[in-house]
Amino acid sequence: MSNKIIIISGDPNSINSEIISKIWKEIKPSVKKKLYLIANFNLVSKQFKKLKFKTPIIKVKQINENPITKKLKIIDIPLNFKNPFKVPLKDSAKYIIESFDLAHKLAKDKKVKGLINCPINKKLLHKSKKIGVTELLASKCKINDKSEVMLIHNKKLSVVPLTTHIDIKNVSKKINISLIIKKMKTLEKNFKKLFNKKPKIGILGLNPHNSELARNSEERKIINPAISRLKKKGFDVKGPLSADTLFIDNYKKYDVVVGMYHDQVLTPFKSLFRFDAINITLGLKYLRVSPDHGPAEDIVNKNKANHLSLLRCVKFINNLN
Repeated sequence: MSNKIIIISGDPNSINSEIISKIWKEIKPSVKKKLYLIANFNLVSKQFKKLKFKTPIIKVKQINENPITKKLKIIDIPLNFKNPFKVPLKDSAKYIIESFDLAHKLAKDKKVKGLINCPINKKLLHKSKKIGVTELLASKCKINDKSEVMLIHNKKLSVVPLTTHIDIKNVSKKINISLIIKKMKTLEKNFKKLFNKKPKIGILGLNPHNSELARNSEERKIINPAISRLKKKGFDVKGPLSADTLFIDNYKKYDVVVGMYHDQVLTPFKSLFRFDAINITLGLKYLRVSPDHGPAEDIVNKNKANHLSLLRCVKFINNLN
């Protein structure tokens, strides 16, 4: 397997160039040799200049070019712009899709150990008709049964939202026994593969106080039956657990806490660990991780961004056997 790592520079109108430059200062020379950035060379150059960063960069045409250089290697993707931090949405969207197309091909062809994508504004994916990067890459890997899993991970805890970027009003319509079982199978298989450990899984209910397990509740009709079936299959799983108290202390009993929707698990997780986490997509044909935060448009070009999550991404891929 290749030991190379690619980073997709992501949204042009973001903190991405800032956090890329900041991690470059902290990673070891041995890791720098493995790192390739998929980006527009001219854009990165001008953004670094605006930020007064002196990170050395070099344009390359392919993944195997200049493996021993001490400069950050950039595989150039075309992009039209005038202001480097105010790239029009249409141009940004085309740039993002082309960047992901190349990264997907390199990862699928096993030219890299893993890929990291820096944050993007979800609007940039509208043309692809996907609601997020997790769904975009799952589609590219021909996963059509929604079995892919978003795992937010650090050394102390992992969380999984059963549904990802959908409106709260649609959550109860989307969850079902089959979906829970499919995603838990993906979770257990890939958790064992990545961490050499069978996970202890806690599954949250959907409603306040698990709706007291009322007869017509999702807990009674969907979540409980799914958990019963998983237990019969040998999964180490408990639930439905009450979401309003679990993250006080009881989360420490589990390796992974699974919630029914995005903010049910992401909000308490980020309150506990802030930027000390990475986003891993499980179930793809390759390893994909990303920082566990957005493009932070409110602090663009202000040199205030926290680069810890991106640094964790690089170290995670690099340290995998």
